[in-house]
Amino acid sequence: MHFANPNVLFLLLILPALIALYVRRVRRGQGSLQFASTLALKGMRPSWTIYARHFLFGANMLSLALLIAALARPQEGTQTEEIIAEGVDIVIALDNSYSMAAEDFEPNNRFSVAKLVISKFAEEMRYDRMGLVVFAAKAVTRCPPTLDHGAFLDVLNKLNHTEYQSSDDGTAIGSALATCLNRLRESKAKSKVILLVTDGDNNRGELQPVDAAQMARSLGVKIYAIGVGTTGIARFPISDPITGKSSTDMQVKLDEESLRQIAETTQGLYYRATDRPSLEEIFEAIGRLEKTKIKVKTHIRYSERFYYFLFPAMALVFIGTLASYSRFGKIP
Repeated sequence: MHFANPNVLFLLLILPALIALYVRRVRRGQGSLQFASTLALKGMRPSWTIYARHFLFGANMLSLALLIAALARPQEGTQTEEIIAEGVDIVIALDNSYSMAAEDFEPNNRFSVAKLVISKFAEEMRYDRMGLVVFAAKAVTRCPPTLDHGAFLDVLNKLNHTEYQSSDDGTAIGSALATCLNRLRESKAKSKVILLVTDGDNNRGELQPVDAAQMARSLGVKIYAIGVGTTGIARFPISDPITGKSSTDMQVKLDEESLRQIAETTQGLYYRATDRPSLEEIFEAIGRLEKTKIKVKTHIRYSERFYYFLFPAMALVFIGTLASYSRFGKIP
């Protein structure tokens, strides 16, 4: 509640003075009739209207207070917020090659953990456009940059790692970056970013990652390269025709030097994640680096609410006027 004329409320200070005068008059026993002797009235019990008249005075004071409040023009405001966001366009290039099935990331494997961390990241970057490119031997756009994070998350959650389990497996980092750049080419965002999440080295595709990085630099796109996976030996699932699904230990390799060069070419950064907590920390750090600038404009529209006080005050005045012509305003 807001008062347009709050200074009028100082008139409420009159009420204590009026109440004090009334109490003083009652205590002195001032009346409107004088008797030569009160012996004839001795033993008579006071009428209940004597006490009821105090309520009449209280009603008058309350009506006066309500009238003063109405004169102060109480108002209620409807507040609306206009959010002005200098958003960031982000395209995530997620490696979906066979090596991402390595079970060195809890609770399942590298690919499933990457999906969980990316999902959390997308929910936090709610003012930014998010896109998704998935790659193995080839790169495919799964979600163009969009502010509809619900659609983005729906596509992400439906990704199946077995999709690229074929003889056409591999890691085409250069092609993945080129596909991301194609989605960011027409972007007018103040900041354009590619998050490259991979656990291998480039071994497929016609475009070299360094050449793609130079293209990104010319387009003003920054690349954050994230290498995932442990060093040395990792456990992988295999299909055994006799025992069914099983697993085996295999040597893993990550070309960190190339990933670092890709990132530095675009003035980005290279990160290494060896487990889920470190991958979460990396995405949190990138979120802080690419934090969207948000301005909030607040608009308040006020509506008059004086009648909340005026109508009850008028009702009390009307009741008091009627009561003054009854026995409340005459001899008790």
